[in-house]
Amino acid sequence: MRFEISKVLDAIEGRVSTDPALARAVVDLAEVIRWQNLDGGRPANLLRLGMVIDALARQIGEDSVPVYAIVHRALLSDADLTSNERMVVRRWADDGLVEVLDQPGDRMLEVADLLGLPVLTRARLDGLVGRYPWVGQAGRVLAPVPGAGGPVFIAHVGGGQNPVGGNRSPVGMKLLSRQWHCPESGCALFGGGGGGGAFADLAGADRGPSEQPPPTLRTGAPTCPRHGARLSDAGPRPRTEVLAVRIGGLVRKRFLLTETEPVSVGRAPDVPGGVTLGQWLNDEARRWISRSHIRLELRVGEVVVTDTSTNGSGVRPGGSMAEPERVKLAPQQSRVLAEGDLIELYPGVHVGRAAELSSDATYTPNSVMAEAPTMAMRLPRP
Repeated sequence: MRFEISKVLDAIEGRVSTDPALARAVVDLAEVIRWQNLDGGRPANLLRLGMVIDALARQIGEDSVPVYAIVHRALLSDADLTSNERMVVRRWADDGLVEVLDQPGDRMLEVADLLGLPVLTRARLDGLVGRYPWVGQAGRVLAPVPGAGGPVFIAHVGGGQNPVGGNRSPVGMKLLSRQWHCPESGCALFGGGGGGGAFADLAGADRGPSEQPPPTLRTGAPTCPRHGARLSDAGPRPRTEVLAVRIGGLVRKRFLLTETEPVSVGRAPDVPGGVTLGQWLNDEARRWISRSHIRLELRVGEVVVTDTSTNGSGVRPGGSMAEPERVKLAPQQSRVLAEGDLIELYPGVHVGRAAELSSDATYTPNSVMAEAPTMAMRLPRP
């Protein structure tokens, strides 16, 4: 039982991120783990985060959905959590996967505003429409409630049931165009990793500049939300492009491409940072797609694909599935991807800009809770 719970917590860990390019919604973790009516279990359960992530994936129709979690500092020592759960939350904090704050409520809305993300919460936010007009928009604030087979989202304010993101605010765009440095030694969010303080011995992450979360603003100055220290400007943030993989009609994974780090995509790339597709492929696709099938690079703001396979690839100009329009990409051949272009590794296996890929609504994402013991979570019966 303990081993199975550890496995699902490891899976959930892969879905928490303060990376502004990949996060799909903002949640208050302390609030989530205490939504007892979601499963009728113990007062606090970290596995409830997995239930909410699954609900978000179903609403969006996309696999591997990361969430931006804001954590109340008291959760690090919450006696209602198991010792293993507390250790996991501390590791997330020290690795910069979550933000740890004394007052997470205001920061949750600030992050959602800066990044244009929806908020998953049960708190009443009607009184904040004047400060954040988007709070009243359909789909921007949703509350998870029990449903058949797992949580579903209902409109909290403003109507709508599907999580809807907006555009990043002008302030958010400005903040995210720069790198920031925290004067506190080992800051996990704006430093070299490590978190400092009581949990420094658990540190293991080294965040790249493109993964930095947005600073908080205090009297107009960029500030570290964790330490309250004013941040110094460390120069322009590297250019990035968010790409995604769609297999069998479902967006399976988003990933970040930077000018300093090319990314290999294939059946099972053996290079750091590679995107592995093997777990989603049928037998015929596994035989066709090479271990490292394509290499993607960002050059002066343009996405360049190079075929590194045995069997070659194709490009679908503008995303067209018409066969006469498919452009063959031979082994070792490179091509600049225009807006809307999709790379086809095999029929039904596509890579492209995330904003231009959507899922077919008939497909259901995999559950991050697949390894959860049945006695650990009690879902309502249909």
